[in-house]
Amino acid sequence: MKNKWITAKAFFQYLTLNKFWNYLLLLVSFQVSKWMGKPILWGKPTTLSIEPTTSCNLRCPECPSGLRSFTRPTGMLQEQLFEKVIAEAKSHLSWLHLYFQGEPFLNPRFLEMVRFADQHKIFTSTSTNAHYLDAQRVEEVLDSGLKQLIVSMDGITQEVYEKYRVGGNLEKVQSGLALLIQRREELNKSFPRIILQFLVTGQNEHQLPALKKWAEERKVDELQLKTTQIYEFENGSELIPTDLGYSRYIPASDGKWKLKKKIENKCWRMWQGAVVTWDGKVVPCCFDKDAEHVMGELQSQSLAAVWSSQAYSLFREQLLSDRSQLEICKNCTE
Repeated sequence: MKNKWITAKAFFQYLTLNKFWNYLLLLVSFQVSKWMGKPILWGKPTTLSIEPTTSCNLRCPECPSGLRSFTRPTGMLQEQLFEKVIAEAKSHLSWLHLYFQGEPFLNPRFLEMVRFADQHKIFTSTSTNAHYLDAQRVEEVLDSGLKQLIVSMDGITQEVYEKYRVGGNLEKVQSGLALLIQRREELNKSFPRIILQFLVTGQNEHQLPALKKWAEERKVDELQLKTTQIYEFENGSELIPTDLGYSRYIPASDGKWKLKKKIENKCWRMWQGAVVTWDGKVVPCCFDKDAEHVMGELQSQSLAAVWSSQAYSLFREQLLSDRSQLEICKNCTE
């Protein structure tokens, strides 16, 4: 609870009256939209996910970056585009997640972008596989203003870890994480808060008790047990845990598998914020990994124009009328 309070305190320190009012407008317009069955939008995005790169050093089996299966180009976010977006959004943007696909630390300017956003009083977070936390990088992270670092570690032995994080080195991840926590303590800093994220699968669920003990001993701020997204889950997978409390999927009556949670004709994310790819395409959410639903292009349009565009309005209208027809929604826990 203490760790969450520290994070919340940092978030609220950056939350201006304008940002708070904008959030309320979005929340009210979302509720009105559900009631009326048509999209009403007051306010501008309060959150953004911006993609530093689609490149990745690992080959995780349920990730298009790892599978090298993207139909869109691979590349690096450029500072000029990033700074343009921040300049347009800084008055209403309360949370920036510098991640979508890929490994953000592969972008050589990544931490400079974090610093730029922090200087504009925007709460920043990112997600990493933590293979690049060497001594120099740890100092740069601690100096960047990054508020939250999500570290993906799906096993506490190399044998189990590499079943999902293919090509990964667990010892490197753990030593980098330990160094970051140690230096943060030595420098008497509070940030970034470290969230250890564990995708629970049928291959690693037996390690949960030992994982919890390990995380506590290493003074990780928070441990998140996350359900795993699985492509073609209908036919089952060895990645589905036997403990269905950690699964997005449950057996169906026909012998297939189905989503545990029913797809409802609503989605707060479509009012809350958006995702920006490394080359400036705006897509509705993180489930559109191949950018099939491009709402606009920030290389040539403003974020405000894209946010209120006809394409976005039609997309919101579709999910309010029949969200099950949207392919990217069919594997979503919302």
